[in-house]
Amino acid sequence: MKVSGNIVDVLHKRIFPGTIEILNGRIAGIAEDNRPYNRFITPGFIDAHIHIESSMLTPSGFARLAVVHGTVATVSDPHEIANVLGIDGIRFMVENGKSVPFKFFFGAPSCVPASPFETSGASLGPDEVEALLAHKEIKFLGEVMNVPGVLAKDPAVMKKIESARKHGKPVDGHAPGLMGEDLAKYIKAGISTDHETLSYEEGVEKLSLGLKLLLREGSAARNLDIFAPLIDQYPERCMFCSDDKHPHDLVEGHINEMVKRSVKNGTDVMKVLQCACVNPVIHYDLPVGLLRSGDPGDFLIVDNLENFIILENYIDGTLVAQEGKTLISSVSAEPVNNFKTQQKAATDFAVKKCGEVIRVIRAIDGKLITGSSMIHPKTVNGFAVADIPRDILKIAIVNRYVDTAPAVGFIKNFGLLRGAIASSVAHDSHNIITVGVEDESICRAVNLIIRHRGGIALIDGGREEILPLPVAGIMANVDRLSVAHRYAELDRLARDLGSGLRSPFMTLSFMALPVIPKLKLTDKGLFDGERFAFTSLFKE
Repeated sequence: MKVSGNIVDVLHKRIFPGTIEILNGRIAGIAEDNRPYNRFITPGFIDAHIHIESSMLTPSGFARLAVVHGTVATVSDPHEIANVLGIDGIRFMVENGKSVPFKFFFGAPSCVPASPFETSGASLGPDEVEALLAHKEIKFLGEVMNVPGVLAKDPAVMKKIESARKHGKPVDGHAPGLMGEDLAKYIKAGISTDHETLSYEEGVEKLSLGLKLLLREGSAARNLDIFAPLIDQYPERCMFCSDDKHPHDLVEGHINEMVKRSVKNGTDVMKVLQCACVNPVIHYDLPVGLLRSGDPGDFLIVDNLENFIILENYIDGTLVAQEGKTLISSVSAEPVNNFKTQQKAATDFAVKKCGEVIRVIRAIDGKLITGSSMIHPKTVNGFAVADIPRDILKIAIVNRYVDTAPAVGFIKNFGLLRGAIASSVAHDSHNIITVGVEDESICRAVNLIIRHRGGIALIDGGREEILPLPVAGIMANVDRLSVAHRYAELDRLARDLGSGLRSPFMTLSFMALPVIPKLKLTDKGLFDGERFAFTSLFKE
């Protein structure tokens, strides 16, 4: 097979007309010529850090969508499903990923459970992580979220990092707000990347100390615009990633949107493509082609280097997408799951008044971090309740692995005027999380998810809506577009309930993540992410 066009040689920063010959899935030769072409051949795009599970699609379903946008590979941390099912979950992701012509590169999750402050469905200790890293197909140690553990040189955390270094595999980081002496210690421990940087100044410091910075545009957290100037300054140290991409957003675009926007904003196209295509291959030692003789036949044909409309996508010489249509066949997967909790009663979500002031989580649109406020709650018959005019709603976490009482708190900025929303996609342990205006609706939303053994649910009066997620309670096993359309519909219905958030369910999914400050709620209680300790709902 031969493909001709203007060849974009990112490694040598040159563009020339020519023809690429593909033989047995690899580039057999590249011949320059002087013919005029109206299309460009570029390396394929790579998402340098993503949790496939957040697309609510299995790997095979994800691939069918991603290839349309020019993605040829992902660097995937499977810690979402690992927190539910452990090594069995990782095995499911790897095997399902192999069923399609797409390049998934999975890591060994470092934090299962993500922290000792929440209940997960599985645990991966140093020995399990060592065994995973010994496999050639496991490419890296997943994001080390336990920053205090690294700084304190916790033996279990350090043993996992040492295993990665022993096998010559990079260690991903997760260090929001970390700077100064503690940042230097964190990097010295062996951390090589970070995707949780909060400010431009923090990004510059991390880069100057040797970290690779992953610029992120996901469904909830978006920081490309903040860090875009760093691409010009540090093109060899930046990569593009989405981290968490919900299905309706994946329909619209992927890494291609980051590329297009960066170029439109004036960043040199070669530097942009270095971040999108080259740097992940070098950093993670990926068998992905970069338009060199002998490389795998991974490349794109695009209309030009401004719009980046994907005309064709090739992986190992196979055409996998053409003019907006996927050519990857659908693959059915047998659901795996871990769901043990039982139906709840509305009274389980009641909060008895135990003081005059409560700690309230403040959700921030487009951010994973939250704020914290001290507020006098509305009370009825001795119980603290939601206060709709002040936008103070109830939030609860139901442990899905053990049948026990929910943890209940209060949250601002969700804006619901009636009903409740709930989800079993709740990072990182994926217990059931819910926000609502009164206990009955909250309970119904939770029980709807329990009945389906996972899902995204909404209650509005007598109306009950759900997107079932039977694969580990976090992924669907139906057509990718059906999942995307149904998720988009539920997101719209949540906004109809009054939410002003851009992505209500995505924001909801991070309200249980204690490793990101300031105030979160886990199944074990209210957690102060700055002090890294539990705190009381009512001020003592």
